[in-house]
Amino acid sequence: MSVWKLNNSHVQYFKWLLGSESAVIDGVSKDATADLEAFNCDWMRKYRGHTKLVLRPRSTGEVSRIMKYCSDNMLAVVPQGGNTGLVGGSIPVFDEIVVSTARLNNIRSFDEVSGVLVADAGCILEVVDRHLAERSYTFPLDLGAKGSCHIGGNLATNAGGLRLLRYGSLHGNVLGIEAVLPNGTVVDELSTLRKNNTGYDLKQLFIGAEGTIGIITGVSILCPQRPKAVNVAYFGLENFEKARLAFREAKRHLSEVLSAFELMDGGSQDLVEKVTNNRPPLKGKYPFYCLIETSGSNKEHDDEKLGGYLEFVLNEHLISDGVLAQDETQVRSLWSWREGIPECLGHWGGVYKYDVSIPLPELYQLVDDTRARLSSVGLIGDDENFPVVGVVGYGHMGDSNLHLNVSTRGFDKEVEKQLEPFVYEWVQKRNGSISAEHGLGIAKKPFIGYSRSHKMLNMMKDIKNLYDPVRRAIPDGLSTVANVYNQNEHVFQMNSLTGRICENEILQVGWYLATRQLERKKKLRAR
Repeated sequence: MSVWKLNNSHVQYFKWLLGSESAVIDGVSKDATADLEAFNCDWMRKYRGHTKLVLRPRSTGEVSRIMKYCSDNMLAVVPQGGNTGLVGGSIPVFDEIVVSTARLNNIRSFDEVSGVLVADAGCILEVVDRHLAERSYTFPLDLGAKGSCHIGGNLATNAGGLRLLRYGSLHGNVLGIEAVLPNGTVVDELSTLRKNNTGYDLKQLFIGAEGTIGIITGVSILCPQRPKAVNVAYFGLENFEKARLAFREAKRHLSEVLSAFELMDGGSQDLVEKVTNNRPPLKGKYPFYCLIETSGSNKEHDDEKLGGYLEFVLNEHLISDGVLAQDETQVRSLWSWREGIPECLGHWGGVYKYDVSIPLPELYQLVDDTRARLSSVGLIGDDENFPVVGVVGYGHMGDSNLHLNVSTRGFDKEVEKQLEPFVYEWVQKRNGSISAEHGLGIAKKPFIGYSRSHKMLNMMKDIKNLYDPVRRAIPDGLSTVANVYNQNEHVFQMNSLTGRICENEILQVGWYLATRQLERKKKLRAR
């Protein structure tokens, strides 16, 4: 199988196709290292790419022609959105062409009666939400990385975010998708109908598929009315069991107005205080904290329900202390103690992040067990002699979604050896998921077998082969999409490298060419 390497004639074709110098960052015919840096490095500074060419199309048609040309010429491609991912998925770890969705940023339409939005995949989440706010609507997803993540990437990773408890997952809110397949074929399923029972609901395959069967270029989504009344409370608790009971009572007392219930341990809040030097919301120190949000259309009604809930949990001694935001400034301040955790954790150098779903009764036990494991081998300490600064847990308690974070003074092989596969084995024993909302990307791809059976992986392989049939020409002996998660080989395939934030975000397709990988192995052996 012959593989064409990127050369100047390819670059000239893309410049002609896209018709603008600004649409092509060319590091093939000249030095463009500085301009390419943002595309070659992930948000956590953990993964390093080597792209020499970035393409910035403006339309689905241009994406289609790019993909067809790359397919015909055997050129490797990695699409990239806001590059806010936490699993290294958006990084061109070899020398793939980066297809940036940044200029696919048009809001195509919005129906103020039905609440249906149609927009390009490269629209920034915060920009879209601001557009909706002007019309008294809101986007059914909120993330800490909303200022830079793209909505197409949110779909590709099925991002959950802070208010899934209220609005549900994107599988339920997305009405239609426009996407480009590996051979350049445009999938036009951009329906705006809430009901359409004419055959298979194929759009669902693209949501959460991390780009493995196509690049999302457009989306239609049902958006809810923006709440007129928002309340936020923050309180301290003595143990995790009381936090769990407080959540149970929140569902019972607040039901339809409950929009978020976030859990943070004392360690995470101590780190935020240390890094930001901000005064904590509460005077005392507690092992656990919860942030609760209600949102509705009637302030008096919501205030009464929240007041009744707070009175109940105080009388039952479920919470030890708390504070209720009195205005929008205080609402933002309280949320900053939750949303500021990810950035503060990276203050010392590196962070190992694990985004997992665990049955609620054992949600926090993983943090305790991980901390004990690292302490037992002498890796946690207060000075430079110890690689680990701390082990903390926080997340979306309403979704049974824990973010286990190990803050380090740098990425360390011994720390990684203690964490993996320990964390994934722990989750597997409890029938959890190793990726709740961040996707697999590079970081978790080898471990998917801890959450999915061989039978399910084979079914995924069948779907993959249907949409990307050219990858069937893989040489014998190389791994397939079903077992690539248990091997170290990279193969000729269209593969997800979803990056972000986030809390969860980049839509991603990576083509690892088997022949190119074999060539690299030969060079290494020759050395």
